[in-house]
Amino acid sequence: MGRVLREERGDSPTLNPQPSTLNRGPGGPATLNRGPAAGGGPGRSRHYRRAIEGYLYISPWIVGFLAFTLGPMLFSLYISFFNWSVLGTPRFAGLGNYVQALSGADPLFWTSWARTWQYALMFIPAGLVISLLLATMLNQKLKGTVLFRTLFFLPTLIPVVASALLWRWMLQPDIGLVNYLLWRIHVVGPRWFNDAKMALPALVMIALWGSVGGSRMIIFLAGLQGVPDELYDAAKVDGANWWHRFRNVTLPMITPTIFFNLVLGVIGALQVFSISFVATEGGPAYATWFYMLQLYDSAFRNYLMGYASALAWIFFVVVLGLTLIQFKLSGGWVYYAGEETGK
Repeated sequence: MGRVLREERGDSPTLNPQPSTLNRGPGGPATLNRGPAAGGGPGRSRHYRRAIEGYLYISPWIVGFLAFTLGPMLFSLYISFFNWSVLGTPRFAGLGNYVQALSGADPLFWTSWARTWQYALMFIPAGLVISLLLATMLNQKLKGTVLFRTLFFLPTLIPVVASALLWRWMLQPDIGLVNYLLWRIHVVGPRWFNDAKMALPALVMIALWGSVGGSRMIIFLAGLQGVPDELYDAAKVDGANWWHRFRNVTLPMITPTIFFNLVLGVIGALQVFSISFVATEGGPAYATWFYMLQLYDSAFRNYLMGYASALAWIFFVVVLGLTLIQFKLSGGWVYYAGEETGK
């Protein structure tokens, strides 16, 4: 009966509110104090506890980032203004290391940049085109597509060092497999890594073999599969052949994918190091002396840590500038389908 009477009066049988007290300050208005629950109480403490738990979960990544990424970057920026040979005492040099590099006092600085850009201008367009062609072929839903995807992807699973050693043997001028096969069809094979004119194209060929069927091809394939089929059907009704469909439908629709692969391709090409370090060591006659080789040689062979740090920051600024330029220019040729509907 008591419960029924409480419900009729509107009282809740389960709630136990905090007692209210009326506080009157001297000469001031009365204020109502409802106890500890007014400040948030258990709800706010639960929020803080969850936030602390989240930071604890990501703390290993934060510690690793500070210790192995941000910390070394800041230290390299600091040491780039010093002359330091690791074993000696750092001596302040101001902008001397940067002036030494950019002024041509180090003749291999501009040579390394020239070789790096020659490599990039050969590797980036060829890699994009071949990867796109492979992805287009695999997107045709033909028999054996799964097998071809596996075969194309296999070279990317081979470590770069093992791949470079394998191709170094295969391209050996006298006993290599490639020149032997060319000899069998009465063709005189080139000297490959022993020829200054052929060493760089040979490295580009090896790099393409190990990359065109990898992540770049898969990204292109994902972009191709995202093109609506009704666009192709409409183009067929208008009488467009396969080339017109590819040029006017496929390419505009996958421009975001092309842009993404282009940005990653530029960064990856400018960072080329392992393949030349293992296969040619920068030779012959500095024909494959890339920028990363110059940086490595300055730091770990000549022990010029201050100068090598300056080279690293010059490289960082160049790559960052190129990336920003690509994003700036992308508005003129990259098409995002959602932009039209958003307008």
